[in-house]
Amino acid sequence: MSQQGQSNSNKQGLGPRKAAVYLLDQVTGQGKLLPELIGEGALQHLSPEDRARAQRLAMETLRGLARADRMLARFVQRTPPLAVRNVLRLCTVELAGGEAAHGVVNAGVELVARNKRTSSMKGMVNAVLRKVAAEGPDGWAKLATPRMPGWLRSPLKDGYGPEVVAAMEKAQFAGAPLDLTVKGDAAAVAETLGGEVLPTGSVRVPQGGQVSALAGFDAGDWWVQDAAAAIPVLVMAPQKGEKILDLCAAPGGKTMQIAAAGAHVVAVDASAGRMRRVTENLERVKLSAETVVSDAFEYEQDGFDAILLDAPCSATGTIRRHPDLPYAKDGSEFAELIDQQARMIDHALTLLKPGGRLVFCTCSLLPDEGEVQVEEALARHDGLTVDTEALTIAGVDDAWRTEEGGLRLRPDFWADKGGMDGFYIAQLRKPA
Repeated sequence: MSQQGQSNSNKQGLGPRKAAVYLLDQVTGQGKLLPELIGEGALQHLSPEDRARAQRLAMETLRGLARADRMLARFVQRTPPLAVRNVLRLCTVELAGGEAAHGVVNAGVELVARNKRTSSMKGMVNAVLRKVAAEGPDGWAKLATPRMPGWLRSPLKDGYGPEVVAAMEKAQFAGAPLDLTVKGDAAAVAETLGGEVLPTGSVRVPQGGQVSALAGFDAGDWWVQDAAAAIPVLVMAPQKGEKILDLCAAPGGKTMQIAAAGAHVVAVDASAGRMRRVTENLERVKLSAETVVSDAFEYEQDGFDAILLDAPCSATGTIRRHPDLPYAKDGSEFAELIDQQARMIDHALTLLKPGGRLVFCTCSLLPDEGEVQVEEALARHDGLTVDTEALTIAGVDDAWRTEEGGLRLRPDFWADKGGMDGFYIAQLRKPA
């Protein structure tokens, strides 16, 4: 493309929009996850600012995909190819968000026109997007809140009931603010960034823009971590000088919390690539940990005072910030994950010293990946107990406690503050 052509594309915002459509094509057409695509370099050709915009556009479109399809169905007689459909979806979400109609419509037409396989449909795209623009945000707001896919909604309805599931869906559709865990003065960071200190101590700031451009990033004053994801380490309450194992450590948020408390933490992860990210994060925030690349089941060092097991799971609790999950998964991996979690609990207990504590957690909404796992672990291991006193933490509501002695966190909790990720957390005590 000529320099003039690149300049025009930049003015039209085609670069990030084109990249966002590519991400949508891969998620909805190939079942890939956004972190996987971004990790593979899908956005590397863009400037940091445009990378952030492309990712935001893709996520907003995925979050509102069902609504966009319902709105478009009124104006599209025959379903177009996926690439065109995703251009229409993205532009519909932008128009619904109040973006200037002229710019959005022109960009959508240009994206379709530049693709030889779809250029013949630019007239249809122009006509449809002009009709969508006429509906605007008012028409969008009248549409129903998008529902989770049936493979996930059905077991959640069985576990929580339809009203709770509807509240979760509302929280997921609203998206997620940016939560930070702060090394030092949380109130000072909140004031600097225009955020607030949440009841459990995390700092919540409005989402948007480049995280790396925020004050305090380069200085290592904080790291990004959903408020719910920070609670497992609060339950563990690591003490200075303790020897603690973070068994599935990447991306390292909990490792950094433990290190910041003054404990000696060993971070284990099976992926060398993910462990590099943990190391980079530790270096930025000026904290230290022993890092080990190893399969969790092959790691055999024992004698730990405490172990954090944030086990691989369905990640169904993170849809509010990962709206690609419902489109890239189908629930077929549930049984394998549940079996793996049980085996991980059993293995982790062998690495604890007598009387040691194991914090088991998953970012899942499924009881089979939380409450049921703890119930079955207690049945398998004589003398194993649940430490319910560990759940008495500032900001943690007693209503979050569960019958078997853990915490159930849901996206609709703190709805007035922007919600939280879904999590299950329990602290188990090995017999002395």
